[in-house]
Amino acid sequence: MEISRQIDRRIEQEIGGLLDALVAAWNAGDATAYAELFTEDADYVTFFGLHMTGRRAIEESHRALFAGPLRGSRIGFEPGTESGGGARIRALGPGVAVVVAKGGSTLDGRQAPDPSRDSVITLTAVRGAEGWRFASFQNTRVGTA
Repeated sequence: MEISRQIDRRIEQEIGGLLDALVAAWNAGDATAYAELFTEDADYVTFFGLHMTGRRAIEESHRALFAGPLRGSRIGFEPGTESGGGARIRALGPGVAVVVAKGGSTLDGRQAPDPSRDSVITLTAVRGAEGWRFASFQNTRVGTA
């Protein structure tokens, strides 16, 4: 059976909304809301290689980050379509999609994003009883050549 690799506009919008919620929760410093966007057994790999497993671990680590070194930080993804640098959302099968997005972050008190903190993230989105959630997250700093 051939699986369509095209993602319909509605699903693209739903997953795009999940990305928007990820940004909003981070920017609010809300570890609970951030973690709720992931599956109970999600894999989460930070840019420096720390691997966390599960929603609870994601929440606990982000609670400490939002209260400490990342207090007041803000994130955002590049706008636009796939060809314009925004998130690329691609179906892997029914109810499963891969998302690749580039973005940056601003530490507390800074007005402009720090280009040395730019990242590309890869997420796996799955549709389940709770709707769309992220089952995996991988963050990689953008290198300079």
